[in-house]
Amino acid sequence: MPYTSIRASRWLTSLSAALLALTGFSAPTFADATTYPLQLTNCGQTVTFDKAPTKIVSIGQGMTEILFSLGLADKIAGTAVWVGPVLKKYEAVNQSIKRLADNDPSFESVVGQEPDLVAAEFEWHVGPQGSVGKREQFSELGINSYIAPADCAAKINTDGGDGVRKELFTMDLIYQEIHELSAIFDVQARGDALVADLKAREAAAVASIGNAKSSALPIVFWFSSKEVQGDAFIAGKNSAPAHILKALGAKNVVTTEEEWPLVGWETIAEANPSVIVIATMDRRRYAADDPAVKIDFLEKDPVTSQLDAVKNKRFVQMDAQSMNPTIRTIDGIEILAQGIKSFGLSQ
Repeated sequence: MPYTSIRASRWLTSLSAALLALTGFSAPTFADATTYPLQLTNCGQTVTFDKAPTKIVSIGQGMTEILFSLGLADKIAGTAVWVGPVLKKYEAVNQSIKRLADNDPSFESVVGQEPDLVAAEFEWHVGPQGSVGKREQFSELGINSYIAPADCAAKINTDGGDGVRKELFTMDLIYQEIHELSAIFDVQARGDALVADLKAREAAAVASIGNAKSSALPIVFWFSSKEVQGDAFIAGKNSAPAHILKALGAKNVVTTEEEWPLVGWETIAEANPSVIVIATMDRRRYAADDPAVKIDFLEKDPVTSQLDAVKNKRFVQMDAQSMNPTIRTIDGIEILAQGIKSFGLSQ
C-alpha cells in the first residue's frame, strides 16, 4: 500500500538547532553510570536488574524503535506486534532481527528465545490479563519484564482493549521510559541525547506554525473502523493525538477518556472538523485500515462529504505509530504542523 504522509519541511532541522540556544535546550548532562543491582518501580511492580540484560524480546513496535534509538539492536533476540514499516534509518538492522509475529506472539515463542528481559509497549500483552503472558509467568522462569510507563500511568487497561486514560498523555512518559531503559542498560548518555533531540524537534514544530488563525482549530484523528461505514476509532481527549493537538493549539472534537472510542460520524459531523488526520499502516485487521478506503468513504458518504475538512480536502496522512504514545508522537507534531501550514490555517 502507499505509505505516505505530509512531512515536515527541511528547514525544521535548522530551526531545531537554533531553538537549542533560544529555548534553553543545551548539551545533555549525562547521568552517573548504573550501579547494579538496579531497582525500579514499573507499572506497579518492583523489578530488579542484577546486571544489564543481554537478550531482549521486544513486544510492540514503539518499544522496539526506542531500543533501536538507544543503540541496543544487538541485544534484541526477537520482536512482535508491528503496525507499519520500521523507522527508515533502522531498516537494515531490523531485517536481521527475528520477527516472532506481526501481531501477538505466543508465550512459547517468546520464552523460546531465552531472553532475560521481555519489554512490552502495552500492558494488555504483558500484564494482569496479558494476551502473551502475565509478568508472573515470565518471572517464574527467571525472565524480567518491563512495560512502557505510558501505558500504565493514570490509565485503566481493559482486557484486549485500548483502555481509559484518566490524564492527558505527555511526552514526559516517553522520556521516563527512555531514561529508565538507559539506566537498565547503562547507556545514559544515549538516552539523554535522544530526549534532548526529541524536545528540540517538538519546539521547532510548534514554532513553525506561528500564530494559528484559530486557536481552537477542530481536528479529528481517525485510526480505523471495524466496518468502513460503521463507527470510527477516534482519538480520545487524553490520548497521544490529544497531546499533539495541545502542542499545536488545536482542539480535539472528542471528549471521552477512552483511548480510542468508537464514535459515530453523525456525532463527528456536529463538531465539523476543519482537518481530518488519517492513520496509515501496513496492518489490514479492520476494513478501514487502508487510508485510501478511508478517504473514499469520506468523500462519498452523504454525511461525511459535507464536513468542512472533506469539502476542502484537508486530509493529513500520518503513520499509525505517530498516533500511539511513542517517540514517533514527535513525528506526528511535525506532520500535523506542516499540514496546518499547507492548508493556509496558520500565519
